[in-house]
Amino acid sequence: MNWDDIRIFLAVARSGQILAAARRLGVNHATVARRLTALEGDLRTKLFDRSTSGCVLTAKGEQLLVNAERMEAEMLAAQSQIADTNVAISGTVRIGAPDGFGVAFLAPRLGELSRTYPDITVQLVPVPRSFSLSRREADIAITVDRPEHGRLVARKLVDYSLGLYASKTYLAANGTPQAPADLMSHQLVGYVDDLVYSPSLNYAAEIFKEWPARFEIASALGQTEAVRSGAGIGILHTFIAKGDPELEQVLPDKVINRAYWTVSHESTRPLRHVNAVLEFIGGLVARERQIFV
Repeated sequence: MNWDDIRIFLAVARSGQILAAARRLGVNHATVARRLTALEGDLRTKLFDRSTSGCVLTAKGEQLLVNAERMEAEMLAAQSQIADTNVAISGTVRIGAPDGFGVAFLAPRLGELSRTYPDITVQLVPVPRSFSLSRREADIAITVDRPEHGRLVARKLVDYSLGLYASKTYLAANGTPQAPADLMSHQLVGYVDDLVYSPSLNYAAEIFKEWPARFEIASALGQTEAVRSGAGIGILHTFIAKGDPELEQVLPDKVINRAYWTVSHESTRPLRHVNAVLEFIGGLVARERQIFV
């Protein structure tokens, strides 16, 4: 098999579309389609079910994907071993992260990364969703769950806490709840239930089985801004809320504990620029661990 054809196969498998794969590879989409057809001809099997909506791996395609990713990992390892270790670390690293961690914690500290590794380009995608590392939607994912399946490398980053917060103006106007039952007489800020992508993010269930939110917002930062504006009481990340002079914690004994993990695909182990960013994030968090509790 031709390695270039395998690269094309991987790009289509990860993007699910010939056109998207062509853009990623920087080649014409007709070339991608032609090479893919040639690979299927060489292997005498159908690798994708193609339609106007995209390309879906067949059973044989799924089998090839496992072997193709191993080939890719070996190729990356060889490149890393042969490369001159004196050459500056460079490349593009895409980080997928929840918006609270990505925007409130990581983004303000990227200047330090730039000074340390001036030739690394970071693409930060701080959105409330999960990322597929096998499809290369990100090189590094910050998650709230440790992955249990796939060829992934996971490391616990830090434990963090959440608590109940309200703005001082809201509490002055509406009073401060003294017990969980008192919350039912207050306006509550919460998330959009059907957009919660992990059971671990169903924080409110640890306080009430049902959290009758007056305002439902799909991002952690959006909830924080709504609470700061006086919209009501919400469950906020401690590392975001406790440093805000406009916010006050209520029912401080009601604390919710979670953890962040860094996750990368096994095939990126040899990549110096990905490892450099992983180590940078780990170092940042270790240095400022106290803000997360």
